[in-house]
Amino acid sequence: MMAPATAQMTSVPVIIALPGNEAFAQALANAGAGELGAIETRSFPDGESYVRLACDVAAKSVLLVSTLARPDEGFLRLVFLADAARSLGATAVTLIAPYLAYMRQDRRFRSGEAITSRTFARLISSSFDRLVTVDPHLHRYPALSALYEIPALTLHAAPLLAEWIAASVADPLIIGPDEESEQWVSAIAAKIGAPHAVLRKIRHGDRDVEIAFPDLSSSSGLQPVLVDDIASSGNTLIEAARKLPPLGFARPDVAVVHGIFAGDSYTRLAPLCGRIVSSDSVSHPSNAIGLARLVTDALAIADAPDPELVRHRRPPEPLDDVERAGIDSFPASDPPSWTGGVE
Repeated sequence: MMAPATAQMTSVPVIIALPGNEAFAQALANAGAGELGAIETRSFPDGESYVRLACDVAAKSVLLVSTLARPDEGFLRLVFLADAARSLGATAVTLIAPYLAYMRQDRRFRSGEAITSRTFARLISSSFDRLVTVDPHLHRYPALSALYEIPALTLHAAPLLAEWIAASVADPLIIGPDEESEQWVSAIAAKIGAPHAVLRKIRHGDRDVEIAFPDLSSSSGLQPVLVDDIASSGNTLIEAARKLPPLGFARPDVAVVHGIFAGDSYTRLAPLCGRIVSSDSVSHPSNAIGLARLVTDALAIADAPDPELVRHRRPPEPLDDVERAGIDSFPASDPPSWTGGVE
C-alpha cells in the first residue's frame, strides 16, 4: 500500500505596511495574500529614522507594502525594513508598490541631469527580491525588466476601470489624453462595447499643456469619460474637461489608475467634472477602485521565485541576547540592561 503524498508545508506570507499604507495592507490580508505583521517607526530628534519589526519573519516570505507616490520622505524606512527582514531570516522580501515612482526621467534631457529612473531602479533592486506594481508609467522603456535587476510583476488596472465605467456610466464615450494612450483606451472601450477617441497633447512644460480634439460630432449625446493611467499635475485632464461642454457634451467623468493630484489640481478639476474616481494605488478621497484582489490573485498564480533569483545579500544574523530572551528590544537611545546602565 502506497503511503499518502505529503503536502509541502509553506508558511503564510507576512504583510507589513509602511506608514500610510495600512488600508491597502489590510485589504491584501482580507483578500488572502497573507497575515498582517506589525512594525514600530519613529524619528529621533535629529531626524534619523528608527524602525523595528514587531513580528516574527524568520523563515517567512515578507510582503512590504508601500505606494511610492512622494517617495523621498519614507524611502529610507522602506530600505531599513527590507534589510532588517532579511537579516532576521525572511526567505524573501517582496516590495508591493501599487504606484512606482521615478519613471519620468528616462534620459538626459539637459547636460548633467541624473537619469533617476535608472538610479532608483538600482536602489530598489539592491534591497528587494521581487517587485509588484500596477501600470508603471513607462515611456522609452519597453518593460520594467529593462530597468530592474529583480523579477518585476507588472499588473494592469484597465479591466477594473472598464468594469467601473460599465457599471456606473450610461452610454459612455471613452476619451484618452494623447495618441500614446490609443491602445490602452481602445482596449477599455472594446471591453465594454463603447466608442472611443484620443486627444492630441502638446506639452510646452510641466504645467503648460495644449489639447487638440478630434471631430466628435458623431458621438453627440454620449457621456464623456476621460481615462488616464496617472493624474499628476492634472493639467491635461483640466484642459480636456474645460473644453468638452463648449463642444456640446455634459461635464465628463474621470477615471484614472494613479490619482496623484499634486498641489491644488484636484480642487481645480472637480468643478469641471461629474465624478472623479481612482484606484487605491495612492490614498486619495477619489479612491473607488480597489487593487488588492488584483495583486493577491497575481501573487497566487505567479511562479515562486527561482532560488537563483532571490538576491540575499548576506546570511541572517544570529539571534542576540534580547531576541533569545524573547523580550522587547530596548530603546535604541538607552544602553542595554546587561551593561549595568553604563555605555
